[in-house]
Amino acid sequence: MARGQQKIQSQQKAAKKAQDVKRQQGHDQKAAAQKALQFTCSVCKAQMPDPKTYKQHFENKHPKAPLPEDLKEVAA
Repeated sequence: MARGQQKIQSQQKAAKKAQDVKRQQGHDQKAAAQKALQFTCSVCKAQMPDPKTYKQHFENKHPKAPLPEDLKEVAA
């Protein structure tokens, strides 16, 4: 009978450990994704990972707005 109780405790301990690891990994992924978004649209404040994507976004979403100086030399 004692082994049954030990088994339950072991399963609970393993589940808690797995949940903690999963929670920590999710946080790290979120931080890494946020760190990768370096460029922010000056009109709508959307974030992009690179200048090429930023220029495409700007040309498609804000065609009437003048292109910012930092995007004029970027090749699309």
